[in-house]
Amino acid sequence: MAILIPFFQQLTGINVIMFYAPVLFNTIGFEDDAALMSAVITGAVNVGATLVSIYGVDKWGRRFLFLEGGVQMLICQAVVAACIGARFGTNGDPGDLPKWYAVVVVLFICIYVAGFAWSWGPLGWLVPSEIFPLEIRSAAQSINVSVNMLFTFAVAQVFLTMLCHLKFGLFLFFAFFVLIMSIFVYFFLPETKGIPIEEMNRVWKTHWYWSRFVEDLDYPNRGMEMSKGGQGPKNV
Repeated sequence: MAILIPFFQQLTGINVIMFYAPVLFNTIGFEDDAALMSAVITGAVNVGATLVSIYGVDKWGRRFLFLEGGVQMLICQAVVAACIGARFGTNGDPGDLPKWYAVVVVLFICIYVAGFAWSWGPLGWLVPSEIFPLEIRSAAQSINVSVNMLFTFAVAQVFLTMLCHLKFGLFLFFAFFVLIMSIFVYFFLPETKGIPIEEMNRVWKTHWYWSRFVEDLDYPNRGMEMSKGGQGPKNV
């Protein structure tokens, strides 16, 4: 978990969107000033949508936000790939790109950014701080931060090369990983809403998959059982 959550967070593609937004928007036909303005808009959407996560993380739960954000990002990346692919093809020449067409692309990129900002953005840091027992929490958090920074650097370094070679397929590349990470969350990430850190070992012990790797401690199970989807412990 300390490795996969930050790994998946970077393979949503969010940082390359935020780092290279002016370059990307300029590539799809915006003038320089308009490209910078579009980058400012996506940044504002990122901040605003993060506030949604602050409100909803304890209301709807971590898994719901992860899965909803994953579906939202997947759909938006597929739509953006289709729009850019239909207009640019593989030669990268859009001809005269209508303004409304570019606006549609920016709109779906903003929806994609919003989906990340209330799911994998904040939760990619929150959940790793909650899921580890106290005995290994500091070491696991160190691994989490290191992996996050490593893949932030790696993805940022290869983005322009990937954009030149994959073109619109770059969005499909990231969409594939969004699909994989959403499946991973559904089956393997337990719900941590309202669960104290001291109780996390019990959550892992009652999970349908991870229980086979967790030591059976001395405290009673209290009739808790983890459903296969990993929604959280339930009384039986």
